[in-house]
Amino acid sequence: MFPKTIEWIDGKVRFIDQLSLPRKLRFIETTSPERIIEAIKNMEIRGAPALGAAAALALALTAFHSKAKDLENIVRELKNIAEELRRSRPTARNLFWAIDRIMKKVEEFKGSVEELRQVVLDEAIKILREDIEVNRKIGEYGANLIEDGDTILTYCNAGSLATVHYGTALGVIRRAWEEGKKIRVIAPETRPKLQGARLTCFELVYEGIPVTLITDNSIGLLMTKGLIDKVIVGADRVLKDGTVYNKIGTYMIAVLAKRHKIPFYVAAPTSTFDLESSVNEVVIEQRDPREVIEICGCKLAPEEVEVMNFAFDITPPELITAIITEIGVIRPPYEENIRKALIKNPALRQDNSDVTK
Repeated sequence: MFPKTIEWIDGKVRFIDQLSLPRKLRFIETTSPERIIEAIKNMEIRGAPALGAAAALALALTAFHSKAKDLENIVRELKNIAEELRRSRPTARNLFWAIDRIMKKVEEFKGSVEELRQVVLDEAIKILREDIEVNRKIGEYGANLIEDGDTILTYCNAGSLATVHYGTALGVIRRAWEEGKKIRVIAPETRPKLQGARLTCFELVYEGIPVTLITDNSIGLLMTKGLIDKVIVGADRVLKDGTVYNKIGTYMIAVLAKRHKIPFYVAAPTSTFDLESSVNEVVIEQRDPREVIEICGCKLAPEEVEVMNFAFDITPPELITAIITEIGVIRPPYEENIRKALIKNPALRQDNSDVTK
């Protein structure tokens, strides 16, 4: 079984250094919340649910190792780290969701410093455990959409490495494979950071699930040839109208899937949903131009060239067949059905894989 991406072990956070993959499966241990923030910024830790878990554990480290003697000082320390975390990466919703969830506990707390340490740690551990359970439910619901013999295109990495464990889009694929369905995965390389080549292929090869690596610009040809049956991707943020923010290139795949009448599914936990922001309010991260100019230390373009390096793009709801969540499969019309699923009916529905039809 693939190892956990991030976990709490005796006052330390242990995480997989995703920049070392696929050359080496390397684990890093730290007691420093600042080290976690650095790992988030440089993408040693990446993937929306994993970022939420990392933020929660950074706050847990802050509380656990704080030398504060009074409530005022430990709360100040937690608020400072929370603000640094908020500035680390702007697009993934889960990061802010986890920070808000823990800081709400902090702001409402009345008690001793020692009790607050435990409250923060307990909530962080709860977030990690819930992530694994949620991913397995996404996998169960999503596997119902997969047929024996399907070839599935996924994009970037929405696997165990993007979560605490198991994965969202790859969680669906894992579950279908566990059920004995003879499936095959197509993984585009995912420029410029090559998460598809380095991470998704690493995970699937590790677990013996058949995968074929392709260049990003060959997706249309494969669809034209009828070599792709379904597309399943993850999400870094989902708006109340079903608009999806995901790795740059997702929108192009959705357009191609629509053109070729291929189902396009998004797999995401409800912690990724943002019911407040509009499209105009979401900040799309722009990253270091060097990620495009060079790869693995090899220069691909002159230093002087102007670079646009958006990390994410926007896929409109009309291109999305369904959104697979831990409470079931949500289908169009999204604004109405997301509201029904998440607000009017907040209890998890276990009786039907489709919460909306």
